[in-house]
Amino acid sequence: MTRDIHIIIAEPAAIIFEGLSAIFFRSGLKPRVSKADMLDEILQLHLRRLADIVIISPLLIQNNVKSYHVLKNQLENTQWIGLVYAYYDPSLLALFDAVITISDAPELIVTTVSKMLNSVNPKEPDVLSDREIEVLKLLASGLANKEIADKLNISINTVITHRKNISQKTGIKSVSGLTIYAVVKKMISLENLAD
Repeated sequence: MTRDIHIIIAEPAAIIFEGLSAIFFRSGLKPRVSKADMLDEILQLHLRRLADIVIISPLLIQNNVKSYHVLKNQLENTQWIGLVYAYYDPSLLALFDAVITISDAPELIVTTVSKMLNSVNPKEPDVLSDREIEVLKLLASGLANKEIADKLNISINTVITHRKNISQKTGIKSVSGLTIYAVVKKMISLENLAD
């Protein structure tokens, strides 16, 4: 595999992180591997360098399923692999694109990761319309519905409808989440937010 690969391992146990990292480096994949101890660190690492795969302990999402879904929608071209070393409800494991266990042979772990890398089949989200992108940019810059309506010369009800459509298409409801989405999608830059 010649392309540059970034894998985020979201696992609080250092020994498991080090073990997986060693398996990948010995296998010839030689990815850049980053460690996240908590769910919210994954997006920060992804913003620094786009992640191809997140290997994550179900422990980090079992009480944060809603946050996990939002994060997964934001990292739409990233594959998610559950790292299982205890019993978890099958409905929780079904949230992942694949699952590896702590007792899997290194070859099986590498094969699973390689298959995920080769089958990158990004889910195409519903594409935002040009007007929805305009509304999203203004929303992310801190404008209220009335200010957006005035700036775009449309009614407040139309702005609200656009916001509902944006939330439905992205799966993100909060303004902060939509702002992060706009940054990740390069609709706005972090410098624009600082103004």
